[in-house]
Amino acid sequence: MPCHNEELKQKIKTLKARKNAVLLVHNYQRPEIQDVADHLGDSLGLSINATKTDADVIVFCGVDFMAESAKILNPSKIVVHPNAAAVCPMAAMVSAEDVRELLSTHPKAEAVAYVNTSADVKAEVDICCTSANAVKVVASLAAPEVIFVPDVNLGLYVKRFVSDKEFHFSSGYCHVHQGIMRSELEILKKAHPDAEILVHPECIPEVIDFANFVFSTEGMARHVKTSEASEFIVGTEKELCYRLENENPGKIFHRVDSALCPAMKQITLEDVLHSLESLTPRIELDHGIIEKAKRPLQRMIDLA
Repeated sequence: MPCHNEELKQKIKTLKARKNAVLLVHNYQRPEIQDVADHLGDSLGLSINATKTDADVIVFCGVDFMAESAKILNPSKIVVHPNAAAVCPMAAMVSAEDVRELLSTHPKAEAVAYVNTSADVKAEVDICCTSANAVKVVASLAAPEVIFVPDVNLGLYVKRFVSDKEFHFSSGYCHVHQGIMRSELEILKKAHPDAEILVHPECIPEVIDFANFVFSTEGMARHVKTSEASEFIVGTEKELCYRLENENPGKIFHRVDSALCPAMKQITLEDVLHSLESLTPRIELDHGIIEKAKRPLQRMIDLA
């Protein structure tokens, strides 16, 4: 299998050059997919990279909403999502109709959509956010009320820092981070008492309370490079640890074994190669949706 993977990686590298393609890869992808990335990062970093590339083709190795965002920000480019089965369950937990109903019920509110949402949902809101900038985005709003969709855990985390606004949540959540339990972290901490505990803001409140630090995945990557600690318990999807280990030789990272996202594991090297060969499956969005959804995404990026 390793030899087969190396052959696939070389073919992908050759085709990337031939097709003038760029591979944007999320931190939760399989290690072998991370190995072929031109840009590896979180939703915010990859969204920004999508606006800066001069490639003709964007191959987005992540879940569906991420590839949609790349298309929204680059409507004239070919955007390919290598496996259409890589669908984010949380993004499916809120619809455009849900947002319209919340706005109707709370007319004084501005609506914030986590980027983990469909293009249709983004088209209905005032601004988007990621886990890296959610506090900054919400704090920037002038409205006294905020509609925050779909992740209630991230919304509750933001509420800790923005006390002057009334929040209205939907009931979405990330099943991976929702499933990380304080008891799991306690066991890991007992086994590794010198380790810092880093968790993602999509985690439930009692896990956030137990952690030493709360970061987006990119925030975790930055923190461990400068931290004096040499050992870390990483409370997010466990594939992030592959990147952390590569970037920080000599430091030790302890995964939460239950933190696995099946959707993020759908894409294989074979899928990436096929997508470069055929330039499919392509992301196609209605022009009107692109125009409406681009405004809140661009407003978010402008704050970065």
